[in-house]
Amino acid sequence: MRRKIYKKQLASLLFSPILLILGGCSSLFPLAEAPGGAIGPDQNEDHSLFTVLGDAPFPAWALLEAGELDTPPVIPAAEEVAEAEEATHPEDETATPAPDGLFGEADVWDRIRNGFALPEVEHRRIDREFAWFARHPDYIRRVAERARPYLHFIVEEVERRDIPMEIALLPIVESAFQPFAYSHGRAAGIWQFIPSTGRLFGLRQTWWYDGRRDIYASTHAALNLLERLHKEFKGDWMLALAAYNSGSGTVRKAVRRNKRRGKPTGFFSLKLPPETRGYVPKLLALKKLFADPERYGIEVPAIPDEPYFTKVDLGSQIDLSLIAELAGIEMEELYRLNPGFNRWATDPRGPHYVLLPKERAEDFQVALAKVPKSARIRWIRHRIRRGETLGTIARKYRTSIAAIKRLNRIRGTRIRAGHSLLIPTARAGAREYRLSEAERLRRLKKTRRKGKRYVHQVQRGDTLWDIARLYGVGVRSLAKWNGMAPRDTLRPGQKLVIWTHRDLSRAEDELHMPPPRRRVTKRIGYRVRPGDSLARISSRFKVTIAQLRRWNRLPRGRYLQPGQRLTLYIDVIQQSGRS
Repeated sequence: MRRKIYKKQLASLLFSPILLILGGCSSLFPLAEAPGGAIGPDQNEDHSLFTVLGDAPFPAWALLEAGELDTPPVIPAAEEVAEAEEATHPEDETATPAPDGLFGEADVWDRIRNGFALPEVEHRRIDREFAWFARHPDYIRRVAERARPYLHFIVEEVERRDIPMEIALLPIVESAFQPFAYSHGRAAGIWQFIPSTGRLFGLRQTWWYDGRRDIYASTHAALNLLERLHKEFKGDWMLALAAYNSGSGTVRKAVRRNKRRGKPTGFFSLKLPPETRGYVPKLLALKKLFADPERYGIEVPAIPDEPYFTKVDLGSQIDLSLIAELAGIEMEELYRLNPGFNRWATDPRGPHYVLLPKERAEDFQVALAKVPKSARIRWIRHRIRRGETLGTIARKYRTSIAAIKRLNRIRGTRIRAGHSLLIPTARAGAREYRLSEAERLRRLKKTRRKGKRYVHQVQRGDTLWDIARLYGVGVRSLAKWNGMAPRDTLRPGQKLVIWTHRDLSRAEDELHMPPPRRRVTKRIGYRVRPGDSLARISSRFKVTIAQLRRWNRLPRGRYLQPGQRLTLYIDVIQQSGRS
């Protein structure tokens, strides 16, 4: 009631001399308007209390509710504001409307700005990162659009835990909000968890599902990890963020080094890996940019401050095409909300939930209740033929060996020709599941690049380094072309796409290397002799020390013992040329 009275009072005095008096209060309230109606301090500009943006008076009552004013301000009614706008722009249909959050829907960017809590820092590294972002407004726009489905959920979780809202911007630094991002360090998802850390924080990684990409699970895991690091570094968020990037051990070591030398132990004083030295400055640069993007000429797409998706329990495994059909959404949207799904169905062992657009969730639940659990997956009966294995059958039906074994209660790997197996299989063709892991990899391998295309079939004992050297390409490039990280394990029979400028048909003396050939690999046993070492054995059989360690699970620092048995996989053709 009081607010209505205040509005009427100001409406009658909107253009009266009182505004001149109120305008003199600008030195007391140096406020700036950010996109979406956010209120925030501006150190370089002076605004009156009723700064007009798009001809809409500033909502000063917000200051009253925050306890910033001693006396009630007076604010015009929304109808009067609209009339004033029409008077100012009688026939201008392109007039700038009031920003969202002023007299429209609230914007999630407002909540982010209002929750900024990291210390204000000036440093050349921050300036350098900020300059890059400011020069690439299209990048900021694309990132903001990719964040649209996820950002409100992340903001809610950050706010619930009462941690700095800058953390909500961290996925920009980590992955640019690309849900299928996979780094050269084997990190996946918008929060970029490596496999071991993901498992440590409860993110399951199976053939069917990767929790590191699950928006719901990985966000909880990332915030749990950050809170733990914040506690470990005694409330220093800068060090906690650095540890999130490079590991707490790396940061602790840098802190101890500075303490021994009597140096400061703040983030900018530490000797850290190059990537980490730029990591925190990137986040602080983004904070500066998103605090007032209009000031730097950057348009950030508005994102409503309301949930985008709803978490729906499923109770059992289900085909993703059935989920999309019942929910009435496209498969691409389903995968982008649920990037943790690797295949055409959810994991039979869970987690049994799906994220759906909030407006589709209720209809989906009603439709799902009418589908028996037995009809959620399509089943076929396969008669085993001579020469077939569980692996060949699983590949044929795009399912996993584990799923076949569990469903048919098979303990080992032996199967008999003539027997039948019950196989779970997809309802639709492979192209329907276009964002599944297999389809993403297929499209990646078909991407046209510079040079001539080769397909290399992995043989036992191959490494990415060996193959890259053979074709004259970089290991990271080879891994990237095939959706891998340089440290990923190869498996015999795997096919790798390679793009090279080398003419592999030339003579060996011109190329200084033999052309690619199919290897003839043989498994042999070797008994260690007195005086043997890994170096001597690797030289004798033309294999690498790393291969010897991997084949025999030999830890570093342990010496070979005479009589010890080793397993080797040697290239018979290569060995025949050995002196």
